Amino acid sequence: MKTYFDQINQIAGSVVTVTATGIGFEDLAVISGPHGSSLAQVIRLDGDQVSLQVFSGTQGVGTNSRVQFLGKPMQVPFGDDLLGRVFDGACRPRDNRPEVEAEPTDIGTPAVNPMHRHMPDEMIETGIPMIDVFNSLVVSQKIPIFSVAGEPYNQLLARIGLQAKADVIILGGMGLRHDEYLKFRDTFDAGGQLARTIMFIHTAADPVVECLMVPDMCLAVGERFALQGKRVLVLLTDMTAFSDSLKEIAITMEQIPSNRGYPGDLYSQLARRYEKAVDFRDAGSQTVLACVTMPGDDVTHPVPDNTGYITEGQFYLRGGRIEPFGSLSRLKQQVNDTTRDDHRTIMDGCLRLYAQCIESREKRNMGFQMSEWDDKLLRFGDLFEQRIMNLEVNIPLMEALDRCWELLADCFTPVEVGMRRSVLEKHWPKPLGDENEQE
Repeated sequence: MKTYFDQINQIAGSVVTVTATGIGFEDLAVISGPHGSSLAQVIRLDGDQVSLQVFSGTQGVGTNSRVQFLGKPMQVPFGDDLLGRVFDGACRPRDNRPEVEAEPTDIGTPAVNPMHRHMPDEMIETGIPMIDVFNSLVVSQKIPIFSVAGEPYNQLLARIGLQAKADVIILGGMGLRHDEYLKFRDTFDAGGQLARTIMFIHTAADPVVECLMVPDMCLAVGERFALQGKRVLVLLTDMTAFSDSLKEIAITMEQIPSNRGYPGDLYSQLARRYEKAVDFRDAGSQTVLACVTMPGDDVTHPVPDNTGYITEGQFYLRGGRIEPFGSLSRLKQQVNDTTRDDHRTIMDGCLRLYAQCIESREKRNMGFQMSEWDDKLLRFGDLFEQRIMNLEVNIPLMEALDRCWELLADCFTPVEVGMRRSVLEKHWPKPLGDENEQE
């Protein structure tokens, strides 16, 4: 087989097209020219026309450059030496420390066979009541945080990483500003978690193709740790930047655009990453939590729209709070019955009363006469937002459940909350009198 090819037909942006045969999709190549060598990856095969995305850009690459294919896909080193390290989108050290010499692992491999998966049934506590009480995070779940620019979604992601019980935390940053990357690093360092954290960081100034590598490297490393029996938490931010990189490359390659210019396989590209979340039957687990920014706060935008069909729910972050009605964890029913017997009751009761509070606020804003019941609902809504919805609240699950009961008791009588007598007798903070008998 020919070891190199030098018939470069086209250079468009950071994409090079060369005539070659016997090449595999996503194979790596080295492009050598008078100004040095560049690493590239095959991103399209059309007969003998092979398109490669050049990692460092095509500056210095000419039609007389030599392309040598390595016959293997992108790989990432795997081992305990990765812990506490920071890498860029091409797995080069970003922390000014030596490269890691370890066993190479292919990235972008298929999702785990369902026969080797365990049904999710274990909760991950985060210390955030709006997650733990109302939309519990479950081991091996794949769930996004839907937000808009300016919301503290990265701070929320870092906090979950700090407080969730995980053996290994893997952060994948895509299109981050340098100060955002430093904030993540300083947060994990201050929280004493940097030693069990691995970071793959792509900044806005780095080549586009490296952005596409970040999720695959995170998930490949995380899967290997999970196979060792460890509980892995993968944090990705943000998947809209990843999708925009897909779109930029698709435009460069003159592909026929789909909705809003994104490639037609956007769903498949996203699903390929999210489906790597897994709880192995006889080993560990990998949980994926990803930020998805919505341009113009538009949930019908192709990225959040496709994401919602793939993932197992979503957290909506608006106004600095996790919204209770737009948020959903489709796996919470797997664990709510095993936490405490009143978990589902208090969850349903508080959300029902808070929804009625929203209606009472609308009545007040429209100038309608308010009843005594409306006043109780308004008071409950204010306290609920301050003591439960506020992201600064940081308490364990059991304390959060008790606090919800206290809020109900401060604002309502037992009859008014509409809960079963048996539950009230066990959990109502105040003694129940005969006047509070339930039907």
